[in-house]
Amino acid sequence: MPCSHSTRGFTLLITGLLVVAACSSAPTAPAATNAPSTTAPPTTTAPPTTTATVPPTGQCDDRDLRACLLPWPNDAFTVADDTTATGRRLSIPADASLRNVDGVPVDLTDQNRADGFSPGSAILLFVPDADLAASGVPGSTDIGASLEAATPIRLTDLTTGDRWPYWAEMDATAPVGEQLLMVRPATALLEDHEYLVEVDGLLDSEGYPVELDLPLEWTFTIAGAESLSGRLLAIRSDAYDEMGDDGAPAFEVTSVEGDTIRFVEGTFALPNFLTGDGGPGNRFLLEDGIPVRSAEHPDYPARFRCVLPASPPGPVPTVLYGHGLLGSRAEVDFFEGFAALGLAAGCATDWIGMASEDVPAVVEILAEMSRFPEQADRLQQAHLAFQLLGRLVNSPQGFVTDPAFQADDGSPLLSGEGTSFLGNSQGGILGGAASAVSTEWSDVMLGVPAMNYNVLLDRSSDWPPLQAVFDAAYPDPVEQVLVMQLAQLLWDRGENQAYAQHLTADPYPGIEAKNVFLLEAFGDHQVANVATEAFARTIGALVNDPPLSDGRSLDTVPFWGIERVAAYPASGATLGVWDFGTPPPPTVNLAPFSPDYGSDPHGAASGEDRALQQALTFLLTGQVIDVCAGPCVGRMLDG
Repeated sequence: MPCSHSTRGFTLLITGLLVVAACSSAPTAPAATNAPSTTAPPTTTAPPTTTATVPPTGQCDDRDLRACLLPWPNDAFTVADDTTATGRRLSIPADASLRNVDGVPVDLTDQNRADGFSPGSAILLFVPDADLAASGVPGSTDIGASLEAATPIRLTDLTTGDRWPYWAEMDATAPVGEQLLMVRPATALLEDHEYLVEVDGLLDSEGYPVELDLPLEWTFTIAGAESLSGRLLAIRSDAYDEMGDDGAPAFEVTSVEGDTIRFVEGTFALPNFLTGDGGPGNRFLLEDGIPVRSAEHPDYPARFRCVLPASPPGPVPTVLYGHGLLGSRAEVDFFEGFAALGLAAGCATDWIGMASEDVPAVVEILAEMSRFPEQADRLQQAHLAFQLLGRLVNSPQGFVTDPAFQADDGSPLLSGEGTSFLGNSQGGILGGAASAVSTEWSDVMLGVPAMNYNVLLDRSSDWPPLQAVFDAAYPDPVEQVLVMQLAQLLWDRGENQAYAQHLTADPYPGIEAKNVFLLEAFGDHQVANVATEAFARTIGALVNDPPLSDGRSLDTVPFWGIERVAAYPASGATLGVWDFGTPPPPTVNLAPFSPDYGSDPHGAASGEDRALQQALTFLLTGQVIDVCAGPCVGRMLDG
């Protein structure tokens, strides 16, 4: 399926912004008044919300002197609270001393509203002398070994008594001597469950015990569903109460182009729960931790773009499309080929918070991470936009009332019988969240998807241009990891990590479980396979059998914990793996780059007819078909 844009294009975009920022810090002659602007207007920090700040009362854990917040996550950084689902509330200490180079501390107000930690929390220890291989600690290629009794690190769900699978790695991005030990859950940790970490028997490279306060053990608690997804569900509920069962948001068509294929642009009224006008730099307007609608700007003009056939034999089904990394709704033009054949229409809106218009704000946020709610909150607002876009497609009061969506005789061009959803890359990382809260579609295809940005960033070839900003602002390698763990507590609310447990099973009240098809590109340079497979395990997906040819995977047990599809056509939750000949990815938290790791297969499925057939069949019928009769082996677009 298509990429948002090339990695080169993304790098040039960010690099251009960094050059502008660097140049703007030096004295320059006044610019000519008619000179074109090279960046969007600077964003501003949103004003404080009406909710009183929750004072942190937790204390540093003094067992690890390298940083206040180690080991992490840790119930020591919580306080009792009988009003929450978990009976706890985060109370991350103010003296955590996580500051950027300008001395600005990370504001933890919003994190401390949560009743537990992230379902994707990395378990962090500072044991730089430990040799994981010598210690027998399993890495990403041998997840099953994490459940063995003799493993020096054990992770146990105290709520059920079950051992939990993981992989462990030393932070390969940090200098020797400054590397954190990172334990990554191989499946999302369960909401409202308490976990025990036990560490003993770590050895150095010469086989000697590591000097650590061992045996070491501690507990931490995962946040409940209300804490993780309550805000998005609340704004969705408000919006749907206003529309009613049969209503649709007001919309305006602003342009229609094309003859046999129509390209329709416009806006629709999206209830605005953000400060200001809802643009970049805004965050949720909160009362008692719940978003409330802006009185000054009650609606946000969300933009849409649709591609549809002008004269099909009859009304066609519509697919909602979620765009790639910091992209835009314009990527829906990929549907031009399907529209030309009279098979389907595509509609998209911008995933604000992580859209092209947000790039300047994202750069600023990475330099001052107290501003992270500006991204996380707008992202949830965007999920609401997708729900209302779906209603506009499905409702008889929606798009079909406008001539742009009608044939010459006034008949509707869109079927209105229920849309489906396709998200690629970033759209696959966010699309599970949008789908888990939706009543507008049931079939969900996520191309090159994953969950947990904290796993993805270091492993993505897209990260380095943005990492340059973050590293300059937070140069300490240990604090970098901790700051991103704090950000993940907010990021969860807008990406698959917090919603995966309710996507294909245990749906939220009033919302049905979804039929989901995931597509993985083996050796992906942009979205790490380990994060795709953690997502697949969490939603109970089955993988094609065999997923890869013998010898292609470096894993002891390839696709550990993911059962195989028994028969086709399949439905429910399915993972399809495509192999375009790229070498296996790094086994640690490093990104694969060409030429050492071959050509990036991230978007290669868009040039593979069998993959397109598989995707379109699923989107139109809800069924996954076998198009390979064995491992799915494809050819690169350039090869």
